Amino acid sequence: MNVLLDNLALFREGFIGTVSLTAVSAVVALVLGVVIAGFRVSPVPPLRLFGTLWVTLLRNTPLTLLFLVAFFIVPKILFPGINSFLLGVAACGFYTSAFVAEAVRSGISTVPLGQAEAARSIGMTFLQSMRIVVLPQATRTVVAPLSSIMIALTKNTAIAGAFNNVELFNVSKILSNDGYAIGLIFVWITLAYLVITYSISGLFRLLERRLEVAR
Repeated sequence: MNVLLDNLALFREGFIGTVSLTAVSAVVALVLGVVIAGFRVSPVPPLRLFGTLWVTLLRNTPLTLLFLVAFFIVPKILFPGINSFLLGVAACGFYTSAFVAEAVRSGISTVPLGQAEAARSIGMTFLQSMRIVVLPQATRTVVAPLSSIMIALTKNTAIAGAFNNVELFNVSKILSNDGYAIGLIFVWITLAYLVITYSISGLFRLLERRLEVAR
């Protein structure tokens, strides 16, 4: 208990850091994932190719490698002086967007083809049919897999702790170097992660129930 009370401010900073990384990365991943999913089912061949390459490349690249690229190559070539939080968000968000895209694409495939054809027959463009007809129906089947993806994202943010980001894993390294028992540190870190992941799970369960009611 002493390790928590003696370092409460540090634990709080690490908890907020993990929540912030998760939340911002989730927004990036969701926006990019929906766009890439749209590319994957687009009638335009270059967009389909781009979407396929994006998903294939990112899903088969280790996240640690993306962090190395983000922190050691991007600042030197593209954005000198960019802060570590944004680099961590980019690495986690881009990586997770590939999994979001596949989940959304799977959801789109569950919508009967006749729905999109009917939308186009009354003059809707591809974008309009996706936004107004297809995606709202696909959302119901996408919520459950997105919950698992967001929980995985929360755990993946721990890698950011090795790259100058203050989050829960980084806190464990600091306290371990200060001589605190590693077992007790990990107990509190694990409980903090459980609070975050159970909150995400509960949020998605609530969303799933609301969508079921609206059906």
